Amino acid sequence: MGELTIIGLSEYGLVAGPNVLLTYGLGSCIGIALYDPELRMGSLAHTLLPTAHDVAAITVKTAKFTDLAIDIMVDELVKSGCAKERLVAKLAGGASMFDTEYRSFRGAIGQRNVDSARKSLAGHGIPLLAEDTGGDYGRTVEFHASSGLMIIKSIQKPGKTI
Repeated sequence: MGELTIIGLSEYGLVAGPNVLLTYGLGSCIGIALYDPELRMGSLAHTLLPTAHDVAAITVKTAKFTDLAIDIMVDELVKSGCAKERLVAKLAGGASMFDTEYRSFRGAIGQRNVDSARKSLAGHGIPLLAEDTGGDYGRTVEFHASSGLMIIKSIQKPGKTI
């Protein structure tokens, strides 16, 4: 394994070769991995909210929002030499962490994050190869640029690789 970079809440990172991106504490948040298998280069974001449209005024592009994070990641990967038509995606997270009495009147934020990611990926023409979403438990995600694998760990469930 190469260099390990930790991705915090509302952050994203780019990685290539033997390097790994890691994010902790995905509850209702989404971990989005985009990957170019030919260049073995990818990106991982830890997003908090579904869309920037949920906030009246956005002055800075940020990985806080699922839709903007995907836009930013695609732009950065293409600037780094990736071909948009080769990009593929994987998702993890989007859990319903609280009882229904605490959910938003517009639906559970976790599911809204998942829906936003799927819609944004489809808008970019990026295929979603695999996902581990939903449930009621948190996840930690490692994204390996050498293979495009996403390793998902949880205290409540056995680990899995997608």
